[in-house]
Amino acid sequence: QVQLVESGGGLVQAGGSLRLACLASGRTFSTRAMGWFRQAPGKERVFVATISGSGDTTFYTDAVLGRFTISRDNAKSTVYLQMNSLKPEDTAVYFCAAKHNGGPPGTSGYSYWGQGTQVTVSS
Repeated sequence: QVQLVESGGGLVQAGGSLRLACLASGRTFSTRAMGWFRQAPGKERVFVATISGSGDTTFYTDAVLGRFTISRDNAKSTVYLQMNSLKPEDTAVYFCAAKHNGGPPGTSGYSYWGQGTQVTVSS
């Protein structure tokens, strides 16, 4: 079983930056692909970014390409989402997710989810 706890959300002005963190429990963090998703008010949860267990493969949704960076520190069992040049449309609850051991990074197929952290971008 994997437990995920997100942190780092908050209120920021448009053009600003935030860094989200997701701390994972368990001893197999380095073998798990991780992802970030977001859910805006009244909308479905959607994929944002993913990273392989080793950190050498990443993929982003077009809406955040060039502005967001996903990274991980396997020694700390933590995955990060650095968000720059934030826009009001980035306002959402951001969720961290983990795959089963050995699963490839991707836009779906995640088995474990955090509770989410709110990001609000004011115009």
